Amino acid sequence: MDKQKLVLIGNGMAGVRCMEEILREAPDLYEITIFGAEPHLNYNRIQLSAVLQGSTTFDDITINDRNWYNEQNIELFTGETVLKIDTEKQELLTDKGRRHPYNRLIIATGSMPFLLPVPGKDIEGVSTFRTIEDCQKMMETAKHYHKAMVIGGGVLGLEAAKGLLNLGMEVTVVHNGPHLMERQLDETAAKLLQTELEKQGLRFLFEKETKEICGSNRVERVSFKDGTEAAADLVVMAAGVRPNIQLAKESGIATNRAILVNDYMETNIPNIYAVGECVEHRGMVYGLVKPLYDQGKVLAKRICGLRGKGYEGTVLSTQLKISGVDVFSVGQFSCDDRLQSIVIFDELDGVYKKMVFEKSRMVGAVLFGDTSDRTRLLDMIMKRQDVSDLEKVTLFQALNRDGNSAASMAHSEMICNCNGVAKGTIIEAVQKNGLTTVDQVKKCTKASGACGGCKPLVADLLNYIHSDEFDEGIEQKSMCSCTTLTEDEVVHEMQWQGLTTVQEVMEVLGWENKEGCSACRPALAYYLGMIYPEYERKQENLYISEQRMAIIQKDGTYTVIPQMYGGKTSAEQLRMIATVAEKFGITNIAVTSEQRIHLMGVKKKDLSALLADLDMQVSSTYGNMVQNVKTSIGEHICHCDKHSSMELAVSLEKRLEFLITPYRVTLGVSACLHNGAGSTTKDIGVIGTGLGWEIYVGGSSGRNVRAGKLLSLGTKNQDVIDIICAFIQYYRETANFLERTWQWIERVGLVHVREVIFDFELRQQLLFRLEKDTMFRKRFSGKQMSGIEINNQQ
Repeated sequence: MDKQKLVLIGNGMAGVRCMEEILREAPDLYEITIFGAEPHLNYNRIQLSAVLQGSTTFDDITINDRNWYNEQNIELFTGETVLKIDTEKQELLTDKGRRHPYNRLIIATGSMPFLLPVPGKDIEGVSTFRTIEDCQKMMETAKHYHKAMVIGGGVLGLEAAKGLLNLGMEVTVVHNGPHLMERQLDETAAKLLQTELEKQGLRFLFEKETKEICGSNRVERVSFKDGTEAAADLVVMAAGVRPNIQLAKESGIATNRAILVNDYMETNIPNIYAVGECVEHRGMVYGLVKPLYDQGKVLAKRICGLRGKGYEGTVLSTQLKISGVDVFSVGQFSCDDRLQSIVIFDELDGVYKKMVFEKSRMVGAVLFGDTSDRTRLLDMIMKRQDVSDLEKVTLFQALNRDGNSAASMAHSEMICNCNGVAKGTIIEAVQKNGLTTVDQVKKCTKASGACGGCKPLVADLLNYIHSDEFDEGIEQKSMCSCTTLTEDEVVHEMQWQGLTTVQEVMEVLGWENKEGCSACRPALAYYLGMIYPEYERKQENLYISEQRMAIIQKDGTYTVIPQMYGGKTSAEQLRMIATVAEKFGITNIAVTSEQRIHLMGVKKKDLSALLADLDMQVSSTYGNMVQNVKTSIGEHICHCDKHSSMELAVSLEKRLEFLITPYRVTLGVSACLHNGAGSTTKDIGVIGTGLGWEIYVGGSSGRNVRAGKLLSLGTKNQDVIDIICAFIQYYRETANFLERTWQWIERVGLVHVREVIFDFELRQQLLFRLEKDTMFRKRFSGKQMSGIEINNQQ
């Protein structure tokens, strides 16, 4: 059967990255053709400023060489422009007379540099800064001329200006606004930036509007509307870009400022999609690499027929890529009636830090002079993390960490936000592949392969990994002293060889201790249970029956815990519990923090009769299982409606009952932001808000308290249950035995967990497997196993 023809118009970063995602999702689904108007292979346009500044080369910024296209069986036409799209015939016409059919078409034509509509804009010596040819032209000009003028005081203009300065030219930056980078920086940060760049040799003219570019054979000077003028041998226009949508407009595709798309990057024409700088989504046109890559992931799933979440927009962040200047901006940076800010300004060291809040959530930040904590702040803003419970000064304390900034980051924190590469991923790649240079890390993980802003942090991390201080390697240790195999290797062999019992595993895999030990036996039993849900584990931690459970204590007596889902009970149940307690002389009765009544000190001879008289479901969450859900029933701080949180807790307990996990899993459901159930310090915590539920994961209330990380927000009831259940199942399937949720998240990365849980198809698969396992365990727990007891051991 012939493959469908998938055509990409545009060989730039956004379009080709989308193709990479498509090839990853479904490598054999399409016959792929790419048309690129430029004569070059796919290269990193963002890194042209680094080439101009002399810190890298044209070869270094090539993303995919010719071999890659050949290996992927991609038909590539460079230096060929598509002139027309025949949407009826589903056919393209190029400037070389080629007619090419398509079944699916992706438009990724990017944007065009904006040329000021002034006299003289076409004379020799006037350039834009957008392509390799532009860069080469500027480098050649610098060999023969000395005075350069850059029109535009934004990010691109400043990076071009610094490059020309490095080439030995006298550079003046002309800006029509009152200060630099007014779209990313407030006045204070902009003035600090101006001062630093002036020290490096740049000159600035503010609030100037260009009237004319003058010269006979080539540019000689620029005149302004205020009557002044300035000499120039080279004029670089870096006053912005415009989406390249002419082809789309002429082909009947709906446009506004750019090509209009929905959340799945679909245009108004069937089988035609668009991605990148030429796209307008929910009124936004993005010119930064991360949103373009985010769009590409969504489109890849859509075009491969996979179900997934649509694109919802991206929080914008900017980092200036000029050597010796640390500037970072994200989100909102100016305040109004809704917003408030916290500012630290160290004039002696030239460090300025500003965080902007909307009520209790950070919505923006500006950093100058010290940008080491940009990834943490960006993460907080993207997750809309509530910081009402934090002392605000601690946010700044975290910003002033001593030593290597990479060393103090958690394994799950993002090093490269554009490509979603976490610290732990880089450590693992370095250790497995013996990487020693930033370029090797980029090729292996893609970290620093987009905007390049994280390159210094990647270098810091690499230096730290190869230093004597490094002590956080992702070293694979053997499961225990009985074997040299790691847990991953043991599980792989269990599946590969079809091993079905603990004894068989130890015999076949050559255990040194033929009986195993206290570390490996329960671990093997757990893994067998995950591989074969109907594996009847002959361990000590087993149910007597679904309604007949008890926990044996050290003194030989038992504890019985009547089940009260969500901590709710009734007068009838309370009378029954009281009657049983009186009949069997139970005086040690407690209401515990898990909101259950414990009948303690039950004698073995009375156990069967007591359970028969009690005639209630009995709870036993002892051991490595999903624990009873903590709620905020007794909270008296506020008077919010707790009914919905109670119902959610009850639903979760019933759904997750009897579920065995790698380590105990605690849950909390708080009705409101007062967080009465301590949800942020649970393995999984839920907090009610006016917009829905917030879900936090990886918290811990042990000796070293850990705050949970935001997994999702604004979630509705059924979605909350499905997300939590999928999270638990993914934890069960991929965590090591006795690995806590926070350790697991640190190892695999929260971004990865989100990508799995919020992929609709993957989530449904997880829920199916969890439901199948839960149903079996409920059925299994109902069997009479009167000879089995549950020991009170850790």
